[in-house]
Amino acid sequence: MSTLLTAQSLSLDTAFGPLLADITFTLKKGDRLGLIGHNGCGKSTLLKLLDGTIAPNSGSVTRAHHCLLARVEQHLPEDLHSLTLLEAVIARLSDAQQHTDGWRAQALLANMGFDESAWQLTAGTLSGGQHTRLLLARALISEPDLLLLDEPSNHLDLPTLLWLEQFLRHWNGSFVLVSHDQHLLDNVTNGTWILRDHGLSFFQLPCSAARAALEERDRTDAHRHQSEQKEIDRIAASAKRLAIWGKVYDNEDLARKAKQMEKRIDKLKDSQTELNATNLWQLILKGEALPADRLLEMENLAVSPAPDSPQLFKLPMQRLKSGDRVAIIGKNGCGKSSLLRLLWQHYQQSQDESSIRLHPRVEMGYYDQTLHQLRDGDTLLEALEPFAALTERDRKMALISAGFAWLRHGQTVSTLSGGERSRLLFVGLTLARYSLLLLDEPTNHLDMEGKEALAQTLQSFDGGVLLVTHDRTLIAKSCNRFWLIDNGELSEWHSLEGLYAQLTNENAEIVTTSHKDESSTAVQVHSETETWLERLVELEEKLAQDLARKQSHQKPALQQQWRKEIAALNLRLELE
Repeated sequence: MSTLLTAQSLSLDTAFGPLLADITFTLKKGDRLGLIGHNGCGKSTLLKLLDGTIAPNSGSVTRAHHCLLARVEQHLPEDLHSLTLLEAVIARLSDAQQHTDGWRAQALLANMGFDESAWQLTAGTLSGGQHTRLLLARALISEPDLLLLDEPSNHLDLPTLLWLEQFLRHWNGSFVLVSHDQHLLDNVTNGTWILRDHGLSFFQLPCSAARAALEERDRTDAHRHQSEQKEIDRIAASAKRLAIWGKVYDNEDLARKAKQMEKRIDKLKDSQTELNATNLWQLILKGEALPADRLLEMENLAVSPAPDSPQLFKLPMQRLKSGDRVAIIGKNGCGKSSLLRLLWQHYQQSQDESSIRLHPRVEMGYYDQTLHQLRDGDTLLEALEPFAALTERDRKMALISAGFAWLRHGQTVSTLSGGERSRLLFVGLTLARYSLLLLDEPTNHLDMEGKEALAQTLQSFDGGVLLVTHDRTLIAKSCNRFWLIDNGELSEWHSLEGLYAQLTNENAEIVTTSHKDESSTAVQVHSETETWLERLVELEEKLAQDLARKQSHQKPALQQQWRKEIAALNLRLELE
């Protein structure tokens, strides 16, 4: 395979210490790599080093002459907000190409699901999922050999996430994909980079298997480190005895042997197996259970994105009590986030709104997916003040335990990465004891360990929770009620299986109530495809989870059955 890009001894320092240190690797044609690691470890920074957006303090990045590279940003750049979709894509072409290859921009937008009527929309008005499609079209217009994708699955609803997965499976080029979505990575990658402790570990395995291999390596290192430490302790004890005997008996030979053993100890310490520096912060949300039947009651509530905007849906009657953990599910743009934002504004401004009634003693917390309730100009210490009446020392200890070193406490919020900003907001929510939590896409910036911790802590949260997310694992593990917003209406479901069946069969039901023409047949085929895709993703998730277990706990018979069904679905979908 031909080499596309080589990095040699890359290092990058920040004002708060080293971020990346002595990273070396080679990217070859056909590599489809997942890049994972804790929030703030430098994943997005590494992509910027590879495409030349920023320069390293030392080391070099060499790109092959034949390699065209494009990076798909994590967020829509500010300078694109005022452009139309067509202008935003054409802007990536040279002046000469814009006159001759403009048709390619139109074709790419069509392939990304934008019909001709949407080409003149302003980019700033799009949803998060549409932003991802637009940024992909901008990257692909240059026909790159290597794509660098920075968390493209953030803000995507389930249909768009499935679309992204299929796009990456079928794309012929190479890519590096930064993501915290383990299922997506397992399904589209053939190798994994794990960034931690300022260094990079490579595994020729998809994400789940790579994480298991790293855990096994860590266990081996821990055992080796323990054995080495026992030997160091044994020699140290002997050296101490010899030094004492040499002094007591005035024996120079014993004293000399003691010094020789001390030198040996120094050598053993220098060569001792290094252990991973683990992050001690735990995401724990503690709630306050109010002894009342109703924390929140909504009746005839019209939900719109802004006061003068058209209504998205109307909520006839819903109530929430302590212990309720409600997942709000629906496509992007249906009004999920608008509902949470409306409730938060009502709580903050104490509005006299008869359609929203809150318990008089309710304390409400809000995780805004844009993270805007953290003010950019505040220091990390100042950012925690609104959440709880704590002393400065308590806030400092909370930051230190969350991985924010003392030197960083005067750093402003605006300088944090998306993952670090999310972690800071969760630190604030952890310090408070809310009786009602509104969580709007809280997993967008969480790493894999953070997602697992969030699901676990929500299970035992004493207050009420309204959760907007497309993470099916989080919904299944943490929620006991399910609200579906669809076609301008909100309905409650008590079975996730039934709800997902409703979503996948929706188009088929439309077909049965309409006349049987060619368009209705296309809808039915599309619905069947979605159903197959749902089943394919479900089976691949089960297989990946079982393979990630210890070998003695795996189920080979089920694995074989799942693989057969996956192969059949792949043939049906013409994926192989």
